[in-house]
Amino acid sequence: MIALFCAAMLLLPLAVHSDLALNWMIMALFYALIGQSWNILGGYGGQMSFGHAAFFGTGAYTSTILQIRFGINPWIGMAAAALAASAVGGFIGFLSFRYGLRGSYFALVTLAFAEVLRILANSLPFTGQGVGLLIPLHQTAINLQFPSKLGFYYLALGLCVAALLITWWVENSRFGARLVAIRENEDAALALGVNTFGIKMNAIMLSGGMAGVAGTFYAQYFLYIDPGLAYGADISVGALLVPIVGGVGSTFGPVLGSFALQSVSEIALYLTGHAPGLNLILYGVLLVVMVLFMPHGLFDLARVSVGRLIRRPHRA
Repeated sequence: MIALFCAAMLLLPLAVHSDLALNWMIMALFYALIGQSWNILGGYGGQMSFGHAAFFGTGAYTSTILQIRFGINPWIGMAAAALAASAVGGFIGFLSFRYGLRGSYFALVTLAFAEVLRILANSLPFTGQGVGLLIPLHQTAINLQFPSKLGFYYLALGLCVAALLITWWVENSRFGARLVAIRENEDAALALGVNTFGIKMNAIMLSGGMAGVAGTFYAQYFLYIDPGLAYGADISVGALLVPIVGGVGSTFGPVLGSFALQSVSEIALYLTGHAPGLNLILYGVLLVVMVLFMPHGLFDLARVSVGRLIRRPHRA
């Protein structure tokens, strides 16, 4: 299924020549990536993060600062961003999981850390403070900048496919089975000998690293980052809403959710113009609808529908 998705998306630009359409697909793939990072921790592990921007922003600032201040290539910066975001995840996870924080308490801790990092980025000189950081334009693939949106599209697709493969591995590995066991009943998993602390630590560090890579991509695509963009609510809300709409704890759920949300957002912008905060209002309405009528997401709905079509007897 992943190979089929990859082949279809590789061929799609042959039929699409509009920069507007390419930008829509790039952002859909971007949100699929960050949603997939949340899905590892929240979907499979049941650890509901409300502050995934903490990892995303750390990745974005790490690669950008290394590039601007020290002249380090952003491809190397992307790897450093993954490590830095993973380290932040490890720090948050250690403080949370060591003292048994779960559910809403863990969600609030992640939200608090994202806000603390936003305040720090808004105050420290090397982050550009409230002004942010502007990345110099140098359009070469070696510099992780491309002369056309097509290059960014294929990069976003590659990162999204890599995230799909990681999620597929989690879903089919012992690590994933233990993570799901923690999600279903952590006390029972602990009684059966599962190292719940270690498994959750690995999950949050993996999730943070993936979000850090997404942060580097975002910074290079827009060539600008500031505290509001890096650590703002938009990223945290998008990260958790994408898998919830598409289907938490599933490989393709975040992909379906991302394309659905991008479609809703673009239609709303077309109909009403760029009204401030409109996307968050629509996301909230969509979240309520999904919880009430499709609690298992679009992926489960599609799976059930296809199954019914296959089982339906053919009439003569």
